[in-house]
Amino acid sequence: MLPPSLQPLDDIPVLDCGPDFPLRTLAAHLDRAHALLDLATARVPATALRQLDRVSRAWLVKWNNAHLPEIDAVAQALDRPGAYFFSVNYEWGCTCGVAPSPDGASARLTRVLDWKTPGLGRNIVAARVHAPAGRYVTLTWPGYTGVLTAVAAGRFAVALNQAPMRKAVGFYYLDWAANRRRVWSMPHPTPAHVLRAVCDEVESFEAAMARLSTELISTPAIYSIAGLAAHETAVIERTETEARVHRGPQTAANHWQAPGWTGHARGGDSAGRAAMMHGLKADLGAEFGWLRAPILNPRTRLAMVADASAGRLIAQGFENEAPATRVLTLAV
Repeated sequence: MLPPSLQPLDDIPVLDCGPDFPLRTLAAHLDRAHALLDLATARVPATALRQLDRVSRAWLVKWNNAHLPEIDAVAQALDRPGAYFFSVNYEWGCTCGVAPSPDGASARLTRVLDWKTPGLGRNIVAARVHAPAGRYVTLTWPGYTGVLTAVAAGRFAVALNQAPMRKAVGFYYLDWAANRRRVWSMPHPTPAHVLRAVCDEVESFEAAMARLSTELISTPAIYSIAGLAAHETAVIERTETEARVHRGPQTAANHWQAPGWTGHARGGDSAGRAAMMHGLKADLGAEFGWLRAPILNPRTRLAMVADASAGRLIAQGFENEAPATRVLTLAV
């Protein structure tokens, strides 16, 4: 067998589906879902996963989460521990930039997603969702019920970053535990489910801005959004109930820009990643030559450049700082 570095790269699958895309992608690529769970849970005892599932589902039931029936169906199809926990849990670092396109004719989103779990780059799928507000593409994984990265042709391109972790007592692991307890008391949907609703239901950049700035969420988040015209760009920093909106060309990583907001930055070298993204002029050519450290790192799983006005995106999966898929060039 060839070593991983010499094995041929696979395409990112593209699947046309409706708003039920989590179940459609799971049915079409069940093998990918199991491969991901194998990697994600390799060092976690099944008893611990079952307990995490019980707590996660209890939270969904407690607050009457609208996606519970869908997550139940995903868990039933997978028939293994971990489905509920991985539907509501996220621990990642990301780097995003929103700015005018190089020719100044439109707005553009550049997105790099980092995640500790290996295999996420190799097992990305592109779901082309035919939703009430219009078609969009979400770069996702089989059975995942949220939206982290999406492009809606003629509307906007948008991505979700994990926000800094609140400092409850100032010691990282105690703060982590305190933040987990805080989520239990939050009756609001997850940021990824809110973003999915925006992609399904919202028809314009300004309406999406308003929704992402005001809808209550279960955990802090950072949204990056690029509309159609060159000036339609913004980063929206969110707590559960408040928003700080930064319009114009912006970058977002995993630390706050808002004065007075503090927390533990996520991922490695958040400030360095944001600074590098600020200077990038990523285009829609079929390559990612601009992707390098610190934005590129061992946990990088996805890179994407998208233009909602042109209705185009390019994307590629990554593992171990190297391509894990062929470049996907797609008309949304």
